[in-house]
Amino acid sequence: MSLIAGSYERFIWGFKLKPLTHDPPSQSLSLTQIFSYPSHIAPITTVAAAGPAAASGSSDDTIHIYDLSSAASLGPLHHFSSSITSLSFYCPPNLSFPRNLLSAAADGTISIFDTEPFVLLKSFRSHKKCINDLAVHPSGKLALSVSRDGCLAMSNLMRGKRSFCCRLGKEATIVKFDGSGERFFMASEEKIGVHLAEDARLLFELDNQKRVLCAAPGEGGILFTGGESRSITAWDTNSGKVAYCIEDAHSTRLKGIVVLTKDGGSDDEPYLVASASSDGFIRVWDVRMAVKEKPNPLAQANTKSRLTCLAGSSLKSSKRPRIGKSTPKEKDVAEEV
Repeated sequence: MSLIAGSYERFIWGFKLKPLTHDPPSQSLSLTQIFSYPSHIAPITTVAAAGPAAASGSSDDTIHIYDLSSAASLGPLHHFSSSITSLSFYCPPNLSFPRNLLSAAADGTISIFDTEPFVLLKSFRSHKKCINDLAVHPSGKLALSVSRDGCLAMSNLMRGKRSFCCRLGKEATIVKFDGSGERFFMASEEKIGVHLAEDARLLFELDNQKRVLCAAPGEGGILFTGGESRSITAWDTNSGKVAYCIEDAHSTRLKGIVVLTKDGGSDDEPYLVASASSDGFIRVWDVRMAVKEKPNPLAQANTKSRLTCLAGSSLKSSKRPRIGKSTPKEKDVAEEV
């Protein structure tokens, strides 16, 4: 399992999560740093990871690609004229290597990249203002985005264009699909809306009391959120109630949450969730213990940086990511995606 984090100080951090073999009964883990360097010339705003591939976006208008298996930087992608605000890999269920990388930018555009190698397939305008977040449906055929223009947009990734847009009551900053793609979640300040994906109908609203800055869907209808409360809250999105909470998980606001346990893990395996905070710490938790009492982190690392984002990958692949030397002419994305 790998984690990648970005910071205000322009540094990218890569870690491997490994068991402490000398003490197997305790299920203790260690976060081993595999790289750290200033990969951008401005603060890193977003990161994404899938299999051995990872990517970071910044307000310097570039995306950098990394090979986690060799802890190497593969270089930047220069196709943008504004800050990168969100990144998301699409990895089909039967593959261990991502098929596409999607990026959202401050000028309202969404870009679709092939990953073998990394070349631009299509770029199109989805919003009038900065896109806050982007979520790809598990099918890989559509994506949802929320923006400072106060709108929710749905984009057809097969054709590379926006297919639907509606104005929200207030600006949303986070949008996520659940694992099945049947529901999606939107966060606005301290509220999280649970919606049906079929018609965007609001099922109910969750009140986090304080502003939500990050979220990650888990198994069994659980949604993990974090933010100004400094806690990791696990919501049961079937009932709309709090399932459990790790209070004071960090000393300052949370900026990233990642669910690391792969679907189909055994009951004896710890259910791993990682969190990153502005305090510079990355921590890994077995959240099963939070049901009974406040758990201690299984592993942690202090980057001594103001972390802004976190991503992780539990998939293994023998493929190595690479960047293409040329960009194909734009055409029907359905031929490529």
